[in-house]
Amino acid sequence: MTTTAHPATSRTTGRPIRHRHWLRTGWVMTASGWSANQFSALLGAYHADLGLTAATTTALFGVYVLGLIPGLFLGGPAADRRGRRPVVFVALTLSALATVLLMAGSVATGLLWPGRFLTGMGAGALLSAGSAWIKELSSPPYDTHATAGAAARRSGLFLSAGFATGGLVAALIAQWAPAPMITAYLPHLVLSVTAALLASRAPETARTGGRRPARTPDALATPPAPATAPAPAPGAAFRRLVAPVAPWVFVAPSIALATLPGLVDAGLTGWRTVYAGIVTAVTPGAGLLVAPLARRLAARRRIATAVAGLAAVIAGLLLAAFAVARIRPDAALLAAAVLGAGYGLCVAYGLTEVAALAPPERLARLTARFWALCYLGFCTPYAISLLTGLFAPATVLLAAVVPAAATLALIARRGAQRGARRGAHQGARPAA
Repeated sequence: MTTTAHPATSRTTGRPIRHRHWLRTGWVMTASGWSANQFSALLGAYHADLGLTAATTTALFGVYVLGLIPGLFLGGPAADRRGRRPVVFVALTLSALATVLLMAGSVATGLLWPGRFLTGMGAGALLSAGSAWIKELSSPPYDTHATAGAAARRSGLFLSAGFATGGLVAALIAQWAPAPMITAYLPHLVLSVTAALLASRAPETARTGGRRPARTPDALATPPAPATAPAPAPGAAFRRLVAPVAPWVFVAPSIALATLPGLVDAGLTGWRTVYAGIVTAVTPGAGLLVAPLARRLAARRRIATAVAGLAAVIAGLLLAAFAVARIRPDAALLAAAVLGAGYGLCVAYGLTEVAALAPPERLARLTARFWALCYLGFCTPYAISLLTGLFAPATVLLAAVVPAAATLALIARRGAQRGARRGAHQGARPAA
């Protein structure tokens, strides 16, 4: 049975101690991002060394999503019922097993399919349980100093670090190490074990076992808030303000990782794997760099983070179309960075909104719904590969600007409506 701890205080000052348990659980998110991107950097190598067709490698890239959806929707509710810790440990074990299957796929390519599927399942469970765990460890009583949105930024930073380093390390190993289709996956096994050891030292936070957590002295001393207009149900607010943005979280990096390198690397003979690895580092790396901007935008108005993120996605798609039309690897790298910035802003917005909307007993479930919608974007490269049989790749990328711009307009309008409702309510509130 899980209980909730009271805030620890210093014996000398009496002030709450700022625990950093979230640092231990953050590596769970890094392991999830690493497991996804280590394969992405090797797509060209599978095509060149194992003779897999472009359609097959793109399909293998997308199979990850088929495993991720059940991982999210099973892992989220399980984390709410059973606790964050057991779900994380099972998911890390599943992720490590998937990596072993991918290693064996170098001699039996049929194992790549279950390997990618199980990679998705493990990553999905890690995302839902890990995001919720970090959110709770970034809140009282575990962290009494964290600002609003800190948990979302922390989750996004650790996840982006895994995306960035996983792909780059795998590409560098594949370029120069022996037996690259095996050795490129070894770092993830080490990271999975390390993440499990670190997470084992973090406290369980889920309210399981039927007991309600004890109220802290601060909560007892806080007077009830004044009556306000009823807030919209979490589900309705999620559908209006989060769901439209979520798919663009991974539309942007999936295009950068799985589509662009193969369309612009014709003149990079011998260096294609390294170039793909650089792209896999630059894309989420840009997502890391925009974290301070996301924080400043959210402090002013949360919807501004989504607007900026979608605008970056549009700019990245335009740059990508130019790079593909001119076969410019340098321009494609710039496009990948801009698309990565869009990813970073959109994921920060989505996680912040989910944390604000979800009650504690439904946090992992709503987080799972968010990530499930995000990962629909991973199907984009496969859709692009199908459409390029009918249209030029640059034309397909330009066409993607239209739904992105429509989503931007929709979110901006709904954000303005929400702000207007809040302003009207505050104006109608009687003076104290």
